[in-house]
Amino acid sequence: MYDEVTIGARLRALRRWRGMSLRTLADLADLSQGFLSKVENGKQPLDRRSHIAAVAQALQVSETDLMGGPHLMQDPIQASGHRAVPALRTALTVNTLDDAGTDRPRPLDDLAAALDGPVHKAEKSADYATRGTLLAPILAELHAHVARGGEADQLRALPLLVQASHGVAMTARFLGYDDLASLAAHRAGEAAARLEDPVVGGRAAWVRVQTLPRGTDTGRRVAAHAADHLQGMDGPEALETYGMLHLSAAMCAATLNDLGAAEAHLAEARETASRMGEHPGAWGGFGPANVGVWGVAIATEVGDHEGAARTAETVDPERLGSRERQAMLWADLGRALAHMPGRQRDAVSALVRAERIAPQRIRNSGPARHAIEVMLSQAREAAVGRELRGMAARMGVPH
Repeated sequence: MYDEVTIGARLRALRRWRGMSLRTLADLADLSQGFLSKVENGKQPLDRRSHIAAVAQALQVSETDLMGGPHLMQDPIQASGHRAVPALRTALTVNTLDDAGTDRPRPLDDLAAALDGPVHKAEKSADYATRGTLLAPILAELHAHVARGGEADQLRALPLLVQASHGVAMTARFLGYDDLASLAAHRAGEAAARLEDPVVGGRAAWVRVQTLPRGTDTGRRVAAHAADHLQGMDGPEALETYGMLHLSAAMCAATLNDLGAAEAHLAEARETASRMGEHPGAWGGFGPANVGVWGVAIATEVGDHEGAARTAETVDPERLGSRERQAMLWADLGRALAHMPGRQRDAVSALVRAERIAPQRIRNSGPARHAIEVMLSQAREAAVGRELRGMAARMGVPH
């Protein structure tokens, strides 16, 4: 169950466990002592990827140790997705590309239809309970086709295995199981390596980047290298993958505070999206609106909170076609507004809107949870406090 420890309290406990003063930690993490003091006292959020990575590295702990998770609560909506995790873990650990435990897998046509139908629908609605429950047997059965099928079956099953592993990785990541997400990303890479297809390879690389530790240049290099292999390809699948890789490279660069590289990658994705326009079946939801969502997240990451708010105003949520992406737009906007003087009420409204759109996603979101922790500490006006306390109760945040 959730241990009711805030991130600030966890940071203080880990710092004292390491026998560090605030001054020492600040020097090691290259952050100000005043900033870290405010984080420990719940007055300032620790929500930038670069800051989280720097503090975790200085303390010599994992980011999960610092930020907490996964959080298991009595709230049935928040907890529902976690029930599928044991089956997903079993499907990945029991099966390999050369050995599978399933004897009678469904035909590949049926498995492809399931991935493109109910699994995709659950992904767009951020329904991790349904997505995880459906993916576990599909993943096991695809391993069987790869391990025991003929050459034609293997060539068809491998891209589907990348697709399924992608779904597992992102489900696990959003629920807080970083080790499982990394294992699924590794499996996607193994499957893609058996094919000579730069699109499939690019998609496996994109999944890998999402699960890599923050604070290193590896993610940006992996994404940029995979995008280079797609340079000059004109098919929609290649362009969608190319654009999503540049978005990932932009976020990785932003995490490293390389603002020039972040803007260059974001501009390349934006130009690609403008040429393609919006269409419902785009991989990763790639299109102008989704580029805008990433722009909000990247501006929030680099501390340009006013820029994040301005970018959000240019995005039409109805064009996203995914409740998950809509929710993340409002959640990132809420996090940005929370940093701006006099905008706390707007921040709460944005976070509540995100929760209403995709409750499983937001109630399992570490950054959203932390924003609520800090705003609760800062809240003074009764109306804001009541709304915050209601959302905090649903997310298991001490209030």
